[in-house]
Amino acid sequence: MVTATTTERVVAGSPVGEAAARPVEEVLLELETSDAGLSAPEAEARLRRWGPNAVRSHRARGWLVLWHQLRSPLLGLLLAAALVSFFVGERSDAVIIGVIVTLSVGLGFANEYRAEKTAESLHARIRHQALVRRGGRAQQVEVTDLVPGDVVELRLGDIVPADLRLLSVTGLECSESVLTGESLPVAKDTAPVAAGTPLAELTGCALMGTVVHAGSGRGVVVATGARTEFGAIAAGLAEHQLETEFQAGLRRFSMLLVYVAGALTTAIFVINVALDKPLIDALLFSLAIAVGITPQLLPAVVSTSLAAGSRRMSRRKVLVKRLVCIEDLGDVDVLFTDKTGTLTQGRIDFMRCVPTGGLSPDEVLRWGLLCTQTTFDEGRAVGGNPLDDALWNSPAVASQRAALREWTTTGVLPFDHERRMASVVVANPSGAARLIAKGAPETVLERCVGVPKDARHALDAEFAAGNRVVAVATRAAATPAAPTPQDERDLSLAGLLVFLDPPKPDAAAALRRLAELDVTVKVVTGDNPAVAVKVCHDLGLTDVGTLTGGELDAMDDARLTSAIAHTTVFARVSPEQKARIVRLQRQTGGDVAFMGDGVNDALALHAADVGISVDTATDVAKDAADVILLEKDLGVLADGVAEGRRIFANTIKYVLMGTSSNFGNMFSAAGASLFLSFLPMLPSQILLNNLLYDTSQLAIPTDNVDEEQVRRPAHWDIAFIRRFMLCFGPVSSLFDFATFAIMLWVFHSGAAQFRTGWFVESLATQTLVIFAIRTRRSPFWRSRPSVPLTVTVLGIVALGAVLPATPLAHVLGFRLLPSGFFAALAVLVVAYLVLVEIAKRFFYRLPPTQARPRPAVGRRHLRRRAAHFSTLARLPKPRAHRVTSTRPAEKTAHPMR
Repeated sequence: MVTATTTERVVAGSPVGEAAARPVEEVLLELETSDAGLSAPEAEARLRRWGPNAVRSHRARGWLVLWHQLRSPLLGLLLAAALVSFFVGERSDAVIIGVIVTLSVGLGFANEYRAEKTAESLHARIRHQALVRRGGRAQQVEVTDLVPGDVVELRLGDIVPADLRLLSVTGLECSESVLTGESLPVAKDTAPVAAGTPLAELTGCALMGTVVHAGSGRGVVVATGARTEFGAIAAGLAEHQLETEFQAGLRRFSMLLVYVAGALTTAIFVINVALDKPLIDALLFSLAIAVGITPQLLPAVVSTSLAAGSRRMSRRKVLVKRLVCIEDLGDVDVLFTDKTGTLTQGRIDFMRCVPTGGLSPDEVLRWGLLCTQTTFDEGRAVGGNPLDDALWNSPAVASQRAALREWTTTGVLPFDHERRMASVVVANPSGAARLIAKGAPETVLERCVGVPKDARHALDAEFAAGNRVVAVATRAAATPAAPTPQDERDLSLAGLLVFLDPPKPDAAAALRRLAELDVTVKVVTGDNPAVAVKVCHDLGLTDVGTLTGGELDAMDDARLTSAIAHTTVFARVSPEQKARIVRLQRQTGGDVAFMGDGVNDALALHAADVGISVDTATDVAKDAADVILLEKDLGVLADGVAEGRRIFANTIKYVLMGTSSNFGNMFSAAGASLFLSFLPMLPSQILLNNLLYDTSQLAIPTDNVDEEQVRRPAHWDIAFIRRFMLCFGPVSSLFDFATFAIMLWVFHSGAAQFRTGWFVESLATQTLVIFAIRTRRSPFWRSRPSVPLTVTVLGIVALGAVLPATPLAHVLGFRLLPSGFFAALAVLVVAYLVLVEIAKRFFYRLPPTQARPRPAVGRRHLRRRAAHFSTLARLPKPRAHRVTSTRPAEKTAHPMR
């Protein structure tokens, strides 16, 4: 069977296909609406009827989380051991293994489900809004509240929130690659199309999930949620998420354990069979060894850490779309950020007009007000760009209202990031038409004739003062028709509109804190370089190199890569140039974050390792970001970086301790098998030991982290973990063998008491060693563990010590231990921790292993917009496996460094 591609698919039978084939008037009549939109009561009634405008909700599903636990290969290994035990008559062992499986699955389920609930709450807080006309008024409405019949305004950078039949357009172009795979934007109009038109040719409609590339328009909603074309496609998408570097590290670590477990299990089984021990006992013991070396609750520890971190970050008003993005933040070396709202207050105020050519300030203000795409609600500007909103909401507008009524806008050429200006044609009652252009001073002045020198001097003075400036120019228009880019010529400069956006009071402290975290901050802005440099100087960044977009275009990739290292401010750059800067920075081996909130930031957000936006950003910027800030604050971002590093540091504590201790115990078991006539520990005892030990480590996510562990980024280093395991595992085995000697030659123990003694000693040493391994400092007095970790670890050790004296002892195969054993145990534990401290100091003096080279390929270039359109589709965002080039030697960091 041949399936048509998305581009070729005919949608005539769908709501939008049917609407596209009919005139606008018929569509409005059938939907019982008008160009003024629905009334509020009618919209509420339709929302109850049609439901929310969402393709899929991000909900924590208990059955799915449980399946994640049940499909574990380790669980299959345990169940296999239980079945073998049951059929060979060791039914008590089978019951014990069953209880251990239940507890392990229960702990994993509880932690993963809690993490899922955390992610659900975070997704619920990410908002997308659309500009909608209801009852003749323009207002911002939650995208999920849109209903058929709503009239939606589309602006540059908007993500189309539903399937729309277009009512009017002004140079509207939409990027439809999410649906059709075509990279070029599609020009839109309002004319009906023939029935059976393919999806890619529905020019009279704007489809949910597509992006407004240029121009503006207005459309009526004909389909929402799963009934849209986007919904039909998204419903069939798989939930598979591409792995991050953190997840890839976990996978590589798991493979290391598979190799080690396989080698040990095979060796132990062969040794026991060769020594004529019962085949079934040897098999069960080998299976238990394989399970015992594996930190079964590592996923639970990771999910607990990430969920706890996300809750802490959400209290600081930082939302993450995927929990693993928290750890990604900790990897960041370089942060590219825009200036407005991050380094500055983001509260733009109109200050004054600077007229030229003999015009008055009032005339300059009037032309500036007329040249706008702003929509108004009860006299206040809504849905415009920040500069237009600041201009229209300023007190100076009151004196212009009467004069503005004399002019009617007859044509609009919307702003775009290539021209960096907007133009309108206005006409007065006498029929005289005038073209007004407004935008970045450099681009407007290029199109002007006879610019006086004092105007250029005034512009330079405003830039030097750190003010934002918009230039306004006019000329007579031949006709009242909508202007084209070719009409933006032979203009006469009317004057300058000056805006104030002062630096944030706390921005300097945030920059210092990021510097302490070894994160280099670079400013990428569309503003004038002099303004950006002035802001940087005010915030204490004195050694500021600058590159402009024009200079950047003149460089090849090699020259630009070299220049980026010495540049702090990139000014007057286009969206493509921002993405190029980010891409080249990533190729130097560092991990890059980009923080932006506009449509012109979307490409760079996609190109970065970690994309960061704000809740007030454009839809396309929020859609491209991994992390959403409810407040645009670099200080909060510094908290996120530190939190990511703290989570990684605590995860590595568990990994290092688990691999070294478990490897040591299993190595001891293999050695004991050579000279003992019985198994050194029963399979069920090994599994119980492992479960108790893992449970004691569930408090690791609460542990304190040393300052040096968050000062620099750290990454998975499998070679380092392997060296750590091979160094500290044998240290653990020394004390296991000492315990064997004490049990056999001092207490003359039989098999049951021998196993009991080793169980208690093994649990005590491998659990208490966390206090030494968790830090490179001297434990307790230079680096104190958290109270929950201390209480949990000591509680598990105490539980292990008293188990042989409980009624469960007989079932578990334990026997009472002599009182002298506990005195010997205390000596062994103290000696073990002292030796670990000595080994630790020796180990960290060894030269670090060279980091594995990682090709400079983007980890986030394999995106599908349909899989992370967070509010409309509520789908998880896939991320490609990040691999970057080798870090320079001075940047290589061990997990414990």
